[in-house]
Amino acid sequence: MQQFDTAALSLEEKASLLSGGDFWSTQPLDRAAVRAVVLTDGPHGIRRQKAGADHLGFHASEPATCFPPAVAVGSSWDAELAARIGEAVGREARAHGVDVVLGPGVNIKRSPLCGRNFEYYSEDPLVSGALGAAFVRGLQSQGVAASVKHFAANNQETDRMRISADVDERTLREIYLAAFERVVTEARPATVMAAYNRINGVPAAESRRLLTEVLREEWGFEGLVVSDWGGVGDRVAALAAGLDLQMPGPDAVHDAAVVRAVREGCLDEALVDASARRVAALAGRAATPDAESAVPVAEHHALAREAAADCVVLLKNDKYTLPLAEGVRLAVIGEFAARPQFQGGGSSLVAATRVDAPLEAIRALGHPVTYAPGFTTDGTGDPEALREEAARAACGVEVAVVFVGLRGDTEGSDREHLDLPADQVAVVRAVAAIAPRTVVVLSTGGVVCLEGWHDDVDAIMAGWLLGQAGGAALADVLTGAVNPSGRLAESIPLRLEDNPSYLTFPGEAGHVRYGEGVMVGYRHYETVGRAVRYPFGHGLSYTTFETEELTVDVTDDDTATVRVWVSNTGERAGKHVVQVYVATSAGRVRRPMRELRAFTKISLAPGESRTVELPLERRAFAYYDVEAGRWTVAPGEYTIQIGESAARVVAEQKITLAGDAAATALTLDSAIGDWFAHPVAGPLLQEALMAGATEEQRRQAEADSDLMEMVASIPARQYLHFPGVPVTTDDLTEILEATQ
Repeated sequence: MQQFDTAALSLEEKASLLSGGDFWSTQPLDRAAVRAVVLTDGPHGIRRQKAGADHLGFHASEPATCFPPAVAVGSSWDAELAARIGEAVGREARAHGVDVVLGPGVNIKRSPLCGRNFEYYSEDPLVSGALGAAFVRGLQSQGVAASVKHFAANNQETDRMRISADVDERTLREIYLAAFERVVTEARPATVMAAYNRINGVPAAESRRLLTEVLREEWGFEGLVVSDWGGVGDRVAALAAGLDLQMPGPDAVHDAAVVRAVREGCLDEALVDASARRVAALAGRAATPDAESAVPVAEHHALAREAAADCVVLLKNDKYTLPLAEGVRLAVIGEFAARPQFQGGGSSLVAATRVDAPLEAIRALGHPVTYAPGFTTDGTGDPEALREEAARAACGVEVAVVFVGLRGDTEGSDREHLDLPADQVAVVRAVAAIAPRTVVVLSTGGVVCLEGWHDDVDAIMAGWLLGQAGGAALADVLTGAVNPSGRLAESIPLRLEDNPSYLTFPGEAGHVRYGEGVMVGYRHYETVGRAVRYPFGHGLSYTTFETEELTVDVTDDDTATVRVWVSNTGERAGKHVVQVYVATSAGRVRRPMRELRAFTKISLAPGESRTVELPLERRAFAYYDVEAGRWTVAPGEYTIQIGESAARVVAEQKITLAGDAAATALTLDSAIGDWFAHPVAGPLLQEALMAGATEEQRRQAEADSDLMEMVASIPARQYLHFPGVPVTTDDLTEILEATQ
């Protein structure tokens, strides 16, 4: 595409391109051959609205495949699967005439209470970033643009349009920006969506540091930055910060404000030109919509079923209750078995092409089934009578399968607690008291508390929200047609109070303080030794795997290659997730007990073995040094660990890295301890202080460690004012020059 010529356009025409033409489309400019671009919600399915447009799921949309939402895909730990879903969504987007799919969402699950967690992958930025990047590559392979969102620190729904997420720089870089950085640098999304919230007091849509300095200048992003719908307060400030396109539109008031700001000299017209060129480039880059082609409905439903089965996490399986034996007499209990909860509410709500119910799918496999609803989710019916009916259904069967969950996982509001509804818990306990064996299947958009009934049942399956084919997928896993291979992408705590964000979520007085720092999720639980019900990375299987022969090869540039021998020692084919963690105390900051730094999912036949090789790039060992303003690898010892989960390490090997020799730059405001620790300044300062001292005085100074510890934190310029310090500001300035 030729460079878009903004010189041929009036200022008013250029400004008009920077606001939407309607709710879902950009403003066309026929004179400049700029067509309208159609954007629509995603990412687990196309929500194409041709009438009654909204972004909260109130109005109808065109039928489309509802694939498993991110809460499920996160538990797959399967980048290839995420890419295949992206490809399918891309094909459906073209068929619906859609240019840009608003997704994926890669925000971190800071709190299990966040109402939008069902749209996000994980509490860990590597899982979120790797799966998000794979989805983007798959989607954009079809010529459809992605819009990775919500940039950044959008971790709650409470007061989401105004709340200020107050985050320190290290935490922001290591936890909340890291997934975005991976997606941007590895998958090159066409667009990035700015979040509603503020970050350290500045609206994300008006943050030049975020949208220009970090996103464009540091990460090399060349695409378009779009607002969340209704997410712009000051259009001129947002444009100056780097936000190109405001949605929805049209917005004559904001267009006029941009024109006025340029003419009054408050806004550089070059910024308007740059944003107009990006809008034009987006219109020119997308593949031609193919609205005449038919969506392969059956093929995509089959993919949705395969994907959903890959996401199921088997949490507990006592007495080998699962898989269900052929012909076993079953009681299937719970309204969710007949009317499944398969997606959340709000802007990502998809009008599914069909929906598989677990009850029908189990019956179709030939099992004799007695069904009882057990409870209703709309508040109708007599809870006691429903519970008694469920108990009667559990009599005379071999296994009871109880489907429980939540209705109300939705954008716009956060949860108040982690508990399942009390009537559902009562049904679980009543059935478990009668049935010889009881299986519980959870249908939730995030983790729920398992206490009070966990020990009463024999098996628990985290079914999440699995999309339109989730019912059949659950039947596949329950019966062993598919081996469970999901792993938890978020920790399940014993109590909400154990979560590191408990005391600060969702904030107060317009601010939410991320006081836990980098200790999010499993990083916190493992570092402080806090027990959880099920740890990050946990997931059981119907077969068994062994990990042996771990080797780690280190290169001179502080990278490494991990190799491990993995065997399927069971009697079933299955998939296994290899999880590589790094543990260290090296550096000048507190490090988590361990951090996930690489993973892959492999498929092995019974008796099959394979060497798995995973690279660890320099960033796998680095922390963000806020003083130096860069990623730093500290010299020292690192332990490479293979974990079955974040809590259970099955193999490890220690390595030593040379790290970064360059010391932190000194100033007169640096602590005197940092001056002494500097390889150049330290000896020079020591010599200056000891000038004219006797040998006895030198020995005494070297031996007086308590004195050194006491003064170590004093800024150098203030240290000079202590009595008896024979060094001046000029002396320190001269030493500083020697370090340059």
